[in-house]
Amino acid sequence: MKEYKYKINGNDYKVAIGDIEHNIAKVEVNGVPYKVELEQKKSAPIVIKSVKPSQAPRTETGAKVISKPTVSAGQASVKAPLPGVIIDIKVNVGDTVSPNDVVAILEAMKMENNINAGKSGVVKAICVNKGDSVLEGNDIIIIE
Repeated sequence: MKEYKYKINGNDYKVAIGDIEHNIAKVEVNGVPYKVELEQKKSAPIVIKSVKPSQAPRTETGAKVISKPTVSAGQASVKAPLPGVIIDIKVNVGDTVSPNDVVAILEAMKMENNINAGKSGVVKAICVNKGDSVLEGNDIIIIE
């Protein structure tokens, strides 16, 4: 019970407030118990408005701002499987890789994920640097 002291019109009152159950408070004023009903406030109903998604940004010509880089016929790109941060790159341009070789390490959701080459070939280009943030589907390495 919480106790309070009030002075009303020169009279001292010792008020103790006990449990509140189902909008009824147990109150003691100068040792006399009372059950006090609390006023319920009627809250306005919550209205949820659906928001239309905005259109993707476009250039003055109407082309999409974000476009995928083109990969020539003999090349394949190793893509980020999920958004995250590149914490290490395990290969250099010119290195020969096989499908199960780890080419980069991506940190996503506080987990380190090994990114494998996916195919055999020679590393043609590295599209990211250590510490770069990538989105799902971004090219990490180009293999020829």
